[in-house]
Amino acid sequence: MCGVKKIVFTAVALFAAILPAQQSASAGAGQGAGARYATDAYPGFENIRESDAPSRKEPKWFAFLNGPSESDAAGEFAYCARLEGEGRWSKAAKHYDALVREWPASAEAPAAQRRLAELLLEKDDDAEGAFEEYKYLVDFYSFRCDYGAAVDRMYDIANVLRMRGKTVMFFRFKNTEDVRRAYECCVLRAPGAAWAPAAMLTIGALREEEGHDAEAVKVYENLRNLHRDTPEARAAAVLEAAARMRLLGEHGYNRERCLETIDFLKSAVSYVDKEDVPVIECHLADAKVLLEEEAYQAALFYDSRMRTKRSAVSAYERFLAEFPNSVRADDVRARLAELKGEGKGEK
Repeated sequence: MCGVKKIVFTAVALFAAILPAQQSASAGAGQGAGARYATDAYPGFENIRESDAPSRKEPKWFAFLNGPSESDAAGEFAYCARLEGEGRWSKAAKHYDALVREWPASAEAPAAQRRLAELLLEKDDDAEGAFEEYKYLVDFYSFRCDYGAAVDRMYDIANVLRMRGKTVMFFRFKNTEDVRRAYECCVLRAPGAAWAPAAMLTIGALREEEGHDAEAVKVYENLRNLHRDTPEARAAAVLEAAARMRLLGEHGYNRERCLETIDFLKSAVSYVDKEDVPVIECHLADAKVLLEEEAYQAALFYDSRMRTKRSAVSAYERFLAEFPNSVRADDVRARLAELKGEGKGEK
């Protein structure tokens, strides 16, 4: 009978711990400062919503080694505090974790989870581990912790991760993808935070570092849509312009892409900060040259032995209609007159 009671109690406790996270998933309607989870789509972010959520903690095997030392959560929390006071940081972190695993629905569990994250960051200098523990805190105890302070701390740690890189066997390596995912994790959990525009700007830059300009453009564009009147959005427009121009140069000519880029650049001229206008205008001039070159090459294609004079005449006329002031305009007019002269005898 005692075994049945223990199973029932454990099930109820685990459900109580999970419930706040489930409630918070629907609490993010809109993008206000109080929104806990993003409800809008975030193009350019990695699709990691399901895999991003941490797994629920459960008691570890070999409880005599990995389990709590006290018989209840209050006693265990007091024991952890004593360990901290004695400077036994690693053991304190271990027992905070054991408390959360053994008594997930207790009043002490959210505070224990937060102290675990802080000890990893402050005493073990483990920013990656601290980030994961804070993520667990906001996902499983979102309504039982200081949510705003927790996600702010996550963002601070993401900045540390970007500065430091990843530690492997005592060596540090630049790990752009993991750092980008950390920033995405922050934005998705606090879309209305004051730092959200800066985080999105960083995500776009990291996408560029990965060599994914198309994804970077999506992030910058979404940043402009969601936070249009911010300095970060205006900076994003400048970076987006450069990324769009690289896409034009790297992937061969695409008329539709070129026209879309020109439309974007025209709108950006009146949107970006004054000192950035010359940069946008330079991109715009280059994009127009690309468009003109494509139109000229298309006309030459029709002016061949494999095509009719009528097709060539139509192609040259379209070119002149679209680019009457082109440096090639005189040559095109001369060739057009020649073709029309040759075709006078045709019916």
